[in-house]
Amino acid sequence: MATSTPSSADLATADQAPSATPAFSPLYQQIKGLILQSLEAGEWKPGEAIPSEMDLAARFRVSQGTVRKAIDELAAENLVVRRQGKGTFVATHSEQHVRYRFLKLVPDSGDEGPAQRSILDCRRLRASAEVARSLALRTGDPVLQVRRVLSFGGVPTILEDMWLPGNTFKGLTAEQMAAHQGPTYALFELEFGVRMVRAEEKIRAVAADAQQAQLLAVDEGAPLLSVERLSYTYNDVPMELRRGLYRTDTHHYRNDLS
Repeated sequence: MATSTPSSADLATADQAPSATPAFSPLYQQIKGLILQSLEAGEWKPGEAIPSEMDLAARFRVSQGTVRKAIDELAAENLVVRRQGKGTFVATHSEQHVRYRFLKLVPDSGDEGPAQRSILDCRRLRASAEVARSLALRTGDPVLQVRRVLSFGGVPTILEDMWLPGNTFKGLTAEQMAAHQGPTYALFELEFGVRMVRAEEKIRAVAADAQQAQLLAVDEGAPLLSVERLSYTYNDVPMELRRGLYRTDTHHYRNDLS
């Protein structure tokens, strides 16, 4: 893949004496941006090793220290993973320790194992103004809408609606989602080359309406946790709008803050 790089003279000068002009970003940030471009273009797939710091330094004509600082930031943002003695790898949702990084609902006690998924609906439609705005689309653009129930230990616990850009996820079917054993985001990586790298959430308390109560096996009016999530791939491109209703009678929402 052809990647545009700053000229060797520009990078060499910046490497020695970073500009004090606010309009210019630090050199390591420029290198970080170039690495992000390669990640977004799929030059290195999730789970694959990226070139060594030495190779990247030669490629971008900068010092190894500058590359290391750029990679440090990418690692802090969970975009790449350093492995002692093995190198640096593109982070993936298939790895055990990050499988449910975006799912913060945990059982009050014990380990309930993976979720059982029931796909209730999967259809292509035209984006409403609200969905289009969230996904940076135009009103009427094609989107894929999926509704499903996630159960733990046979108990329906989460009711989710998700909207995905139709052109990006062309061909995704209910059967494909139901058959995939791992995390949904790992399916997106494997089949569509889309990696969710960060998410924003809005959380509020709501009461279950009649349909929601039936699907989650609770009484109408039972308290639920409403979680709206907007997930992004590289360079802050929105790729999924998800609205979930969580039962919290046997689970709680947990977030580690640092």
